[in-house]
Amino acid sequence: MAKFAIACPKCGKYAEAKTGFFAGKKIDCSCGNTIHVRTDKMAVRKCPHCGNQVLYDQSKGKDALCPVCSEPINTLAEQQQAAEFFCGQCGVRLNTSVSASTYVCPVCDYENQVQERLTALKMRREGLAGIIKYEGDNETLVWKHPLEDFNFGSQLIVHESQEAVFFKDGQALDLFGAGRYLLETQQLPLFEKAFQLPTDTEGTFHSEIYYINLATQMGIKWGTDSKVRLFDPVTGLHLEIGASGEFNIRVSNSRKLLLKVIGTTDRFSQSQLFGDGNTKGFFRSMVITQVKSYLAQTIKEKAIPILEIDSELLSLSEALREKINASLAEYGLTMPEFFVSRVVTPDDDPNFCRMKEQYAQQYLSVREQQIRKSEAEAAAQRMEVEAVTAARMKMIGAQGEAEALKLKAQAEAEALKMQAEAEAMGMRMKGYTYQQETARQVGLEAMKNGLTGGGAGMSAIGELAGLGVGLGAVGSMAHLTKDAISPVLETVVQTGQAAVPPVSGAWTCACGAKSVTGNFCSNCGAKKPAPSLSWTCACGQTELTGNFCQNCGARKPE
Repeated sequence: MAKFAIACPKCGKYAEAKTGFFAGKKIDCSCGNTIHVRTDKMAVRKCPHCGNQVLYDQSKGKDALCPVCSEPINTLAEQQQAAEFFCGQCGVRLNTSVSASTYVCPVCDYENQVQERLTALKMRREGLAGIIKYEGDNETLVWKHPLEDFNFGSQLIVHESQEAVFFKDGQALDLFGAGRYLLETQQLPLFEKAFQLPTDTEGTFHSEIYYINLATQMGIKWGTDSKVRLFDPVTGLHLEIGASGEFNIRVSNSRKLLLKVIGTTDRFSQSQLFGDGNTKGFFRSMVITQVKSYLAQTIKEKAIPILEIDSELLSLSEALREKINASLAEYGLTMPEFFVSRVVTPDDDPNFCRMKEQYAQQYLSVREQQIRKSEAEAAAQRMEVEAVTAARMKMIGAQGEAEALKLKAQAEAEALKMQAEAEAMGMRMKGYTYQQETARQVGLEAMKNGLTGGGAGMSAIGELAGLGVGLGAVGSMAHLTKDAISPVLETVVQTGQAAVPPVSGAWTCACGAKSVTGNFCSNCGAKKPAPSLSWTCACGQTELTGNFCQNCGARKPE
């Protein structure tokens, strides 16, 4: 059974262990830590020959070789080589192996980064730092430079999304943004006012430099540690729900964060701020408490139904972000984004089941009312359409009857017109006008009724009217109206004795005397005009002097 030296993973001290089936599996170190031989025998050490961090088996003893340079890595000389440094929190002197990565102080339980402490000690022994820069990781929010004494003329390097703050006796002084700075008295105005600095540029000053990471820390998960009790704003039923999601955090005021949160801590990471799976974090309790309080309050204020809460996650997240940021601003922090990604409802709660039934009944009732309303509106529209259609059909029928009467009247008028034109053409063919024919018929009618030819023409017309023949009888013969017979009556009156056939050889003088039989007018003495040799054809051609019509070829009447 071989023996080998094994390093304690907590304090770095060596203890004796054995190999073999019956060897002890656990060893109690003097620091109080229990070494598990099978698991802790695998150690990480910096190779003293090539400088690489290598994983090796301590149970191999001096036969353990570096996989990079193949040199012995676990010799007795290496095991006995120890390094001395001071605890970063309490300042106690500590000893451990030079190849150890971390070492927990047995006095204050502070976890020291061994290589970082050794580097700071080496720099302090060899001289002051000439270049000051950030050496932390991306998840670190605040990092303190290990040195506290600096030369005037040193270069300060601040990366993008970083700020550097000088501290003296717990007081935040000058603040530097991204860039490269040469530390001179002109670059440290607040530092120079607060303390008496040496006048020579080669002097030194003692202070603490903190680097603050201004980059947004993404994807920090959160979730309520217990149910949130509230009343559904619609139904009033008591429910218990849970919520979870993520948020992003960013430093908004470096001085506030350093003064109120950091204190004398030389490193502050995201896990310390909000915790992780093993640690709770400084602000996690505050965030969860405010989420639980403001979640119920926001649901009540906005009257968000629990069954429809998924559709309001964006507005709910924004309302919670604004209220939580009001508390974080006192510590120099802010949440650019806050997301409620899930709300857990109590599916087995009787109140929740009852609420779902009420929602279902309410939805069905509203849907039924909507259907009835739609049906009633459709029926009203159908009735309105039918009424409009009936009115239009009635109007079309009335218009049709009127149009038929109009067409009938137009047909009758057209027939009368055609008959009148035919009669007029026949009279023109016979050689006399329509008025002459009418006057002749009136005279014949008067003679049938016993009217005499003596007296004036007007008395004859009066007697004709008195006989009851009237204009109706005359109009019925010629199918004329009163307006059509008026010219005929005038002709009768003008001719005087219209019913008496005209005297042969009588003529009418230009002075108005009619039925003159002599060669001279008895009224004015005018001479009888010579007879006209022209004649009018039945086709309407006038002023004809030959024996035949030039238009239709008809022979001149006798």
